[in-house]
Amino acid sequence: MDRNRLFWASRRGMLELDLVLLPFLDNVYETLDEADKQRYIKLLDEQDQDLFAWFMRREDPADPELLRIVQIIRDNTGLQE
Repeated sequence: MDRNRLFWASRRGMLELDLVLLPFLDNVYETLDEADKQRYIKLLDEQDQDLFAWFMRREDPADPELLRIVQIIRDNTGLQE
């Protein structure tokens, strides 16, 4: 996915998600290996309410692939415990 499409896919319907995903895209995404980049793209297909619950640590994704990228985002966006 090209950078412009990735930016627009990372813009969500919730400001709280924009404040997590857009800085992650700007500051961390390019440093990921290809597998983690693909996990991020897969993550963008998920529902906003699920993303919010995962980032706020209310739940964890059942899919281990999604859990990995959610943890990377948590660790790199000020969402640590």
